[in-house]
Amino acid sequence: MTIERVPQIHYPQADIFRRGMSLGLDFLGVWLISSILGSGQVGIQILQILVFLCFWVIFRVVIVYNNQGQSLGRWAFDLKVLEVSNGAITGRVPTMRSLLQREAIIGTGTLLVSIALSNIIANPTAILLLLPLAIDCGAALSDNQMQQALHDRYAGTLIVSSRRGYSLDIKIKRLAEKMRRSVIR
Repeated sequence: MTIERVPQIHYPQADIFRRGMSLGLDFLGVWLISSILGSGQVGIQILQILVFLCFWVIFRVVIVYNNQGQSLGRWAFDLKVLEVSNGAITGRVPTMRSLLQREAIIGTGTLLVSIALSNIIANPTAILLLLPLAIDCGAALSDNQMQQALHDRYAGTLIVSSRRGYSLDIKIKRLAEKMRRSVIR
């Protein structure tokens, strides 16, 4: 009896720009929903924070778990989240626990960004609330091999390119090129 080595499936790495745009699209959706319920007053709104956290969990955990590793933003930019075990991509959607761990970290960072955006005019030092998210996501720039952010390393996940999606970034590039050509003429 011989042991055959099964070749590992190659998953193309997702570039930082597409990952950022995906996160931004998910954030924008959740932030708009939570902002509608805010009273428009300056300061920290408890109801707005609770709505933000509930919709963040729905958008980034429940939908991802039930949609083959893709949130709305990841679907729009042809990305998906997969599980990593012992430095190798398993090809499976992460468990609900891993997704909750991952999104607790990045969700806290985006919640602070939401608070900063709501209070930036009245309190310009609110810009400092962007630092935790910048540090968390900036770690992906220093990881040359897998480009994992801190929340990905902690939860054992990785964002990879996917064939299934809307390809919003490609469609925007085509539209920009078409507009550029029409301006040149």
